[in-house]
Amino acid sequence: MPRGGSCSAPFWCDPRGAAVSNPLIMKLEYGARLTDADRDILQDLSSRTRRIPPHQDITSESERPENVHLVMEGFACRYKLLPNGKRQIMAYLVPGDFCDLHVAILGEMDHSIGTPWGCTAVEIPRATIDDLTAHHPRITRALWWATLADEGTLREWLVNMGQREADKQMAHFFCEMLVRLQIVGCANADSFNFPISQTDLADTLGISGVHVNRVLQELRAKGLIAWKSKRLHIPDVGRLKAFAEFDPKYLHLTMRENGNSRAEPRLS
Repeated sequence: MPRGGSCSAPFWCDPRGAAVSNPLIMKLEYGARLTDADRDILQDLSSRTRRIPPHQDITSESERPENVHLVMEGFACRYKLLPNGKRQIMAYLVPGDFCDLHVAILGEMDHSIGTPWGCTAVEIPRATIDDLTAHHPRITRALWWATLADEGTLREWLVNMGQREADKQMAHFFCEMLVRLQIVGCANADSFNFPISQTDLADTLGISGVHVNRVLQELRAKGLIAWKSKRLHIPDVGRLKAFAEFDPKYLHLTMRENGNSRAEPRLS
């Protein structure tokens, strides 16, 4: 599948091809300069997938975690359920994202990881992760980078929820998803498949469903977004980013190596 596809079919076939199409490899290339041998290892690591149906947890709160999970297609999310039944979504996991890289050292999960929309994932024994970090330094560096990028994203979400108005918060979220999906080949210059519901969006932003609908209508009326048939289209990406005050530096897409930085790849 070409870059910018819908990620609706297996597309991580040839790590040595002209365009690397494995989302894990595509993502980790931003964290370290991988060799062909590294890519072969990651290709093998991510090849044994299983389909997880909608409305199913990958890992549930209070479970004792054992293995590591990797999303290869579709979406998953981190969430907590409150005693009153309300849900807070705290992060979205897209193709190439590890759900729980280090959780095997924990006694129990403090949140759940689920997929209301269905996804394809890989279950990786923690011994395999231990072997990677013990014997493959470039992959280890890339995994550290991925963890730091996750922490940066969490910080930005806290700023969004604490300081930005709902319209800018929503616009910022859409900009983030566009960039994150672009780097793994699952979005084109101005659109991507986005199967979440308005209820999911409310649980992500921490606002009511009525408020979500109102904000969506405002963004549509301003010509900033179009969301139809589970695909989000951004007519003018630069304009939406400016409106959202979106700066992707928290995603850490500029590689630092030996004290020098690699220029950030051009993303729409």
